[in-house]
Amino acid sequence: MSFRLQPTPPARPNRCQLFGPGSRTALFEKMAASEADVINLDLEDSVAPSDKETARTNVIEATHDVDWGKKTLSVRINGLDTPYWYRDVIDLVEKGSDRLNQIMMPKVGCAEDLYAVDALVTAAETAVGRKSKLAFEIIIESAAGIAHVTEIAAASPRLEAISLGAADFAASMGMQTTGIGGTQENYYMLQGSEKHWSDPWHWAQAKIVAAARTHGVLPVDGPFGDFSDDDGFRAQARRSATLGMVGKWAIHPKQIALANEVFTPSDAQVAEAREILAAMEEAKTKGEGATVYKGRLVDIASIKQAEVIVSQYEMISG
Repeated sequence: MSFRLQPTPPARPNRCQLFGPGSRTALFEKMAASEADVINLDLEDSVAPSDKETARTNVIEATHDVDWGKKTLSVRINGLDTPYWYRDVIDLVEKGSDRLNQIMMPKVGCAEDLYAVDALVTAAETAVGRKSKLAFEIIIESAAGIAHVTEIAAASPRLEAISLGAADFAASMGMQTTGIGGTQENYYMLQGSEKHWSDPWHWAQAKIVAAARTHGVLPVDGPFGDFSDDDGFRAQARRSATLGMVGKWAIHPKQIALANEVFTPSDAQVAEAREILAAMEEAKTKGEGATVYKGRLVDIASIKQAEVIVSQYEMISG
């Protein structure tokens, strides 16, 4: 282990992030009543330029008027390459309620992007005497973003989560696909005459997980565009969970249950993890650093793996 210990990420459920446009106020109460852990009210891609100001006003009012329960409430602002983002930030801080937990920054390409928004948020919070400090979450959706993701993950103490935005990322990388997440038809290998499909997002996800975990930030998988394909969503989510991501976006309400299913440790997983911890505790009483559990070797590293599953389950179950 390095002398510099790996920081602990925020202890909060983040299995599913449900997105809804700030221009559609009729959805807000439904989103608040959903089983999503995080609500993302959107001012960016899902809102037309002509509706930006109205959507901003709607979202600010919703931070005051809607009962969001115990959910993490986040707002996705417009990108720093637009004329909207600074007003999004100022109005959210100065006019929004303290119930707003996070600001989501899209298309982050370098650490300086976070510095710019952090400086503006800090000044606005101080000016109005905001009681609680806003957290940040960001989306990596460009070649620059993935190239600089390690520096980005360390750029602000406000940063709590990093997501992969597959569609804009694919466009920035020049990928020949119009799909949003999931397996891509032409990304395959041949074994004889049989095709075997790989995951074109795997390397980017793994890089985000490593950067996020290094700096105590939650890694989150982004959208899966085909909301009619439940099996495809589950497969993508399971790959992400196996890599170390803690949750996934929902762009349709039906995806909420799928994300919660995958990112909640099963009873069998929790039971096995607790059995491993018990077996290792017994081994320690005998002065042994390893033991055999169900025919396989378990050791001190196994304790850490088991503790991840148990602690995640206990956090989710309250």
